[in-house]
Amino acid sequence: MPRRLLAMLYPYRGWMAGGAALALLAALAAIGLMAVSGWFIAAMAVAGAGGVIINYYTPAAAIRAFAILRSGGRYGERIVTHEATLRGLAGLRAWLFRRLIPLAPARLSALRSGELFARLRADIDALEHFYLAVLVPAVVALLTVAAGLIVCLLVLPVATPVLLLGALSAGVLLPMRMQRRAAYDAAQTVRETAALRGLLLDALRGHAELLAWGGVSAHTERIDALAARVDARRTRLELLQAMTGGAVGLFAQLTVLAVLVLALAAAHRGTLAPPLAVMLSLLTLASFEVVAPLSEALAQWQATLVAGARVFELADTPPPFVEPVSCAPLPPAPAIVFENASLRYAEDAPWALDGVDLVLPPGARVAVVGASGAGKSSLLAALLKLYPVQKGRVLFGGQPVQALQGDVLRRHIAVIAQRPVLFNLSLRENLLLAAPEADAGKLERAVGTAQLGRFVASLPAGYDTLLGEGGALVSGGEARRIAIARALLQDAPVLVLDEPTEGLDARTARDLYAALDAAARNRTLLLITHRLAGLAHLVEEVVVMGAGRVIKRVPVGDYLAGERAAHMADAGG
Repeated sequence: MPRRLLAMLYPYRGWMAGGAALALLAALAAIGLMAVSGWFIAAMAVAGAGGVIINYYTPAAAIRAFAILRSGGRYGERIVTHEATLRGLAGLRAWLFRRLIPLAPARLSALRSGELFARLRADIDALEHFYLAVLVPAVVALLTVAAGLIVCLLVLPVATPVLLLGALSAGVLLPMRMQRRAAYDAAQTVRETAALRGLLLDALRGHAELLAWGGVSAHTERIDALAARVDARRTRLELLQAMTGGAVGLFAQLTVLAVLVLALAAAHRGTLAPPLAVMLSLLTLASFEVVAPLSEALAQWQATLVAGARVFELADTPPPFVEPVSCAPLPPAPAIVFENASLRYAEDAPWALDGVDLVLPPGARVAVVGASGAGKSSLLAALLKLYPVQKGRVLFGGQPVQALQGDVLRRHIAVIAQRPVLFNLSLRENLLLAAPEADAGKLERAVGTAQLGRFVASLPAGYDTLLGEGGALVSGGEARRIAIARALLQDAPVLVLDEPTEGLDARTARDLYAALDAAARNRTLLLITHRLAGLAHLVEEVVVMGAGRVIKRVPVGDYLAGERAAHMADAGG
């Protein structure tokens, strides 16, 4: 996983290398400042006590230079490393989104929207620690300690093993022990935090449903229980981190003490100048400033591994379809054919479509009716190449849908969904999603046909009025009519209507019927509905489905007559 992550961050290698170099410069300057300052103060004291003249210009200049480099390096390091991190995160998020597009919805339907959002946002955000909190501290600590060991080897070789042992103990052994003890809690914290975000998102987006079904208290209890577990794990991790930090500080003090003892012994023997003993002690102490973050880096490394595994697991999911590189052109009036089509959403799930045979010639106007679970929406999912059929095949314009590019297929099918998808964009932008090249005249005609003229006139900014997240600022009826206008702009030869009048009042429904009748002219019309009452003039035939099968196909008049007879029989009984 680290190699793969590095490969994905390779385009930003310049920013990453620059940030690491500035961090190393700041660390070396900080150690140099501490060491030279200690030597200078001690040397001045010795010179003053012995009445010896000393050149203080050079060390004073060095101290100023180190101070400037430390401040400038830290400032530059913050800018460059964060720029590298943000660029890398943007690239990773775009990469993951591109990988998710072919998976939707067939491979993503098992994930709740909150879980999917957590992987797309929170898990990607967690990967920022790979560079900023793991890679940079590790590289800086390694190179800085190596530089300190070289200085120590040149000045007092006998102290070099002491500094090496102290650095290894504080920077490697202690963090590894802490990581082993914290591994489970760290991994579970990432997973449970993602689950908590999902529950919170469900609570926000499904608040109306929770209120309607009395599930607010139960959902709140689940959130509270999960939040309590996350807090308990974080408390344990923070306690362990604090204990590790204290142990690192203790090792630092013991190492400084040992180096100081060795240096003073050498100074007493006359093999080391006393100011150099002070310099080595302060250099050792400063070296542990870059060693101390390694315990936190290892903790972040564990979280990064878990987040990265979740991201790559999702990204490596095989798509339900292998998109063809190209496809043959479709006829202007394509026929739709289901040949023994069978579809189910999981290996152990019942068949949502079970051997469906259905032919819709160009220009056909057919309603598909049936109870919930009869297979109506699955019929649409198979037609739109959203889910693959496991048996049989679906033909569009004489070609299997698998042989057609998804974008090409869906440009020929305008769908007015039961729950139209609107974005937090202006009305104009929402409409032009179907036809970005549409001019103002075409936009006006589509809006007029969809009975949206008065609605647009009432908006404060007209077409430039924002519709809110998910179309929150418009009513359900307005959202449906916006979807109709968008379908008209698409100008596709096939028009699919999925429960077009669900939840609408009678007046809005009448206006909608008229708009749908106009939209269906010279097109193939497929109407998906529970009940056909009030929409009979839109269709010519009715296909009745049940248990994933086509039970019968009759003219609309015969179907309605049968419905009336059944209703009268029920009333008489």
